Amino acid sequence: MLHKISTFFSWLFLLTVLAVLSHSCANMAAPTGGAYDIDPPVVRRATPAFNSVNVSPSRIEIEFDENIKIEKPNEKVIVTPPQKNMPVIRSAGRRAIVELNDTLLPNTTYTIDFTDAIVDNNEGNPLENFVYSFSTGDRIDTLSIAGKVLNAQDLEPVTGIYVGIHSNHHDTAFTRIPFERISRTDSRGNFTVRGMAPGKYRVFALNDLNRDYKYDNPQENIAFLDSIVIPSTVPAVRQDTIFQDSLTIDTIHTVSYTRFLPDDLVLRSFLSDFQRQYLQKHERPEAHKLNLFFAAPTDKPTFFLINPEVRSNDWYVAERSAKNDTLMLWITDSLIYQQDSLRMQINYLRTDSLNKNYIATDTLNFNMRRTGRDRGNTEKKEEEEEPIRFLGVNTNVQSTFELYNPIRIEFEQPVTAFDSTYVQLLAEVDSLFEAVPFRLESDSLNPRKFTLRPHWEPGGKYKILIDSAVITSHYGLWNNKYEQSFTVKPLDQYGNLEISITGLPEEKPAFVELLDKSDKPFRKSYVKANRARFQDLPPGEIYARIVIDENEDGVWTTGNYEEGRQPEEVFYYPGKFVIRAFSDHSEDWNVHARPVISQKPLEITINKPEEKKRRNPNLEREQQQRQNQQGSPFSGGGSAGTPSNMR
Repeated sequence: MLHKISTFFSWLFLLTVLAVLSHSCANMAAPTGGAYDIDPPVVRRATPAFNSVNVSPSRIEIEFDENIKIEKPNEKVIVTPPQKNMPVIRSAGRRAIVELNDTLLPNTTYTIDFTDAIVDNNEGNPLENFVYSFSTGDRIDTLSIAGKVLNAQDLEPVTGIYVGIHSNHHDTAFTRIPFERISRTDSRGNFTVRGMAPGKYRVFALNDLNRDYKYDNPQENIAFLDSIVIPSTVPAVRQDTIFQDSLTIDTIHTVSYTRFLPDDLVLRSFLSDFQRQYLQKHERPEAHKLNLFFAAPTDKPTFFLINPEVRSNDWYVAERSAKNDTLMLWITDSLIYQQDSLRMQINYLRTDSLNKNYIATDTLNFNMRRTGRDRGNTEKKEEEEEPIRFLGVNTNVQSTFELYNPIRIEFEQPVTAFDSTYVQLLAEVDSLFEAVPFRLESDSLNPRKFTLRPHWEPGGKYKILIDSAVITSHYGLWNNKYEQSFTVKPLDQYGNLEISITGLPEEKPAFVELLDKSDKPFRKSYVKANRARFQDLPPGEIYARIVIDENEDGVWTTGNYEEGRQPEEVFYYPGKFVIRAFSDHSEDWNVHARPVISQKPLEITINKPEEKKRRNPNLEREQQQRQNQQGSPFSGGGSAGTPSNMR
């Protein structure tokens, strides 16, 4: 009996020990080490104190409750009024130190906007929107204005551009006097100019290349408001939410605050159409070709050869870019291009140190150096039979051709003659090919380019044919036979779009551009009777913008501050159009239905600002523990590594 009792207690003791061990194993966890620090640094004191008056410090120290760092101080920290000599901004332990190297102005409020540059040393938690102010006079100016800077042509947010103010309203203040107060745009193009005194101001934006805080370089992007801005304040309220934890709302408080106005200014940035004029480079890449490269669009230069002396214009064929910034001369006179050295006198526009254009006259040398190897190759070619080299011919014809496309032909070299008799365009009718009429156009800029414009039959089968040796270049090359069959897409592979537009300025011309997913225009239509129509669009997603074409030149035109001319207005359709095949689409567009700052779709916005996501390790750990409790297959109280159904 005693033996049985002893055995019973032994087993009971063993089971108790196993139960304790099992419970301990099921709840094993590493020490947490306490909550992570997710709070930004807290200000303790400053020297001089915040909002001090009648002080002129050269050194400012701000002390925090923990060690701090200042990230990118030269980019993120804005001292206003602007400093000609850059201040020294650094951290030392728990202190932020600013050393001012300029003489301080009397009776002026100075503001140091740290934005989010100050972070704690360990976790990098930023202190958002931190501003320090003091005054050399007997009062602190506290007014401010805010808004956004957009690129005028494509409504992209402009990052890192200065925004400044002038109480002097004369037009020359922007070009001759440094800004009185400044701000700088963030990654979203937002700005806030702080520490303003009551008054009336003009507002500008400036991509200041030489850091003198005034517009004295036409290569600087700028923006200006036509209206005068008067800063003011109004009482306002907002809703602040307090959470019990990461998911549960505790209370919602209504908080009163002071709203500074205006806070919705929109500045449209542009680069002036003024560009410095000069001859950038000249070269002779081939014996029969001379290239001239200009630094900016310019008037067509005048020139003539002085060695050999030629006063006529029949020795070359000119090819140029649309704005004359590139000029290519194909020398057609063999007596000229066979000479190793040519000399040219040229008259062209050049910009002087005062940014004024004048007619400059230069003498240019074009040399063609022939090496011994070149002469050896020439002798060898005379002995050997040279393989036939044909004149290169390029076209845009493919086996499947777009209904709205003309045929484009480009030759490798200028040709002596080319007209519609050199080309056969045939359409298949009942298994036979018949000639199709077309209009042939020569390019006004490039003598090597030609365009064929027929009337396509949707779904029709065609053939283009150029016989061999019918076209000859000025340098003796002739064409090989060219033949290409193709099919024009049928109508059921296209959609049509009509846009009804409201909100446009009255009696001002405008055009709509359709854009692809990279924000590049591919079709254009003028607005007539508040409508824009597009035929034969390929299926897919497209975007759109409107340009108010003030000068009716068919392209977006930039602004000019000296002339007081703003850049032409641009509006973006805030969504996208989805074109379906064999469908007619009718869309409405009110250009003022959404503010211009939020019109451009994010999908085609190039400067996408990164959202600031502050990592909260405590919340992450809380969520992980909740997932472990709810979804772990080992949550049934079993020992670590052992499923509960196997205990």
